[in-house]
Amino acid sequence: MIKFKEKEIITKERKIISCQCDRCKVDYIDDFEIQEFHFIRFTGGYDSVFGDGDKVECDICQHCLKKIIEKYCRVNNE
Repeated sequence: MIKFKEKEIITKERKIISCQCDRCKVDYIDDFEIQEFHFIRFTGGYDSVFGDGDKVECDICQHCLKKIIEKYCRVNNE
């Protein structure tokens, strides 16, 4: 015989409702735009221009990212 004990579990769910671009300051609420956001997070290494061990963060929309890197990136649409 299997015996069970019931217990109540309470959870909270967090859902993104908008993302603000750190460059253009536009607040995006559209799910497709939010899916194309780029969230950059890293720690500066030894002798980094950002600072040794400093945390660097940037949330940037796809439109601003394209403007920033389009001269330097390669797009392969195979």
